[in-house]
Amino acid sequence: MSPSPAGRFVARASAAVAIGLAAIIVAACGFVSTTPPAPTPADFQGIAGEIVRRGVVIERIVSGDPGCDDPDLARTAIRFDASGLGQAEPMTVYLYIFRNRDAYERLRSTIDACARAYVTDPDTFESVEMSPFVLAGQGPWADGFGAALREALVVAAGTGD
Repeated sequence: MSPSPAGRFVARASAAVAIGLAAIIVAACGFVSTTPPAPTPADFQGIAGEIVRRGVVIERIVSGDPGCDDPDLARTAIRFDASGLGQAEPMTVYLYIFRNRDAYERLRSTIDACARAYVTDPDTFESVEMSPFVLAGQGPWADGFGAALREALVVAAGTGD
């Protein structure tokens, strides 16, 4: 016995809906990226993690201390002591975390003026700059210590935006 006209209509409608759904699913697959997203700059936890992962010990973390009386830098600054990798005595370093590359470029020069408040020997001042971050402090830094800080900041900066 052959299906009734209503049964054929239902079968055709079901097939059309199934084909339509399959087409939507296939089309949606074209919008799924198969490449990882570009890395974005890390927050302090991410930066500290990168530093510690390289063998540097971080202690006495103080948020909001830029090392000088600059309220704009105070919003971006975190002071901490760091040692390890040939740096036997803990060094006080200042990490300035800017919101994005524009803020970094706008405020970068103010760090040099601020550093005059905490640097005792300008000849041994050390800094690592990787947009949107600056890490600065009195040196000299041991070679392995400085290299680890640089590597950590490069990785933590992502694309620097």
